Amino acid sequence: MAVSDDTLHCWRCGEALVDQPLPLGRLDECPACHAQLHVCRMCRHYDTGKAKQCREPVAEPVQDKIRANFCDWFQPRVNLAPVKGAGQGATARAALDDLFGSGRSDGGSDEATDAARDKLEDLFKP
Repeated sequence: MAVSDDTLHCWRCGEALVDQPLPLGRLDECPACHAQLHVCRMCRHYDTGKAKQCREPVAEPVQDKIRANFCDWFQPRVNLAPVKGAGQGATARAALDDLFGSGRSDGGSDEATDAARDKLEDLFKP
């Protein structure tokens, strides 16, 4: 599906929200990264250079700019660039999986998992 210039994008991962119904509900989430969408970081009034980081002078202050809120002035911003470093969580998880193994839900074990567990236990030896 083609993405036009007025397409909404997730503030965290940059995923195009072409199938997202508008107006955004307070608890709507990005289908790709599950970030909440009714947040200051996604609003057209969000501006880090302004008091309260908001261009709307009568808006109530919101402490957490990445959590869903009840702001009546919220208007989603189109063509929003994702937050720098937003993928760091996935990168960190991959690094941990490489070091300690991704874990197995079947209760089985393999050499890599056993070696990773040994490394972990060595860290905590007196």
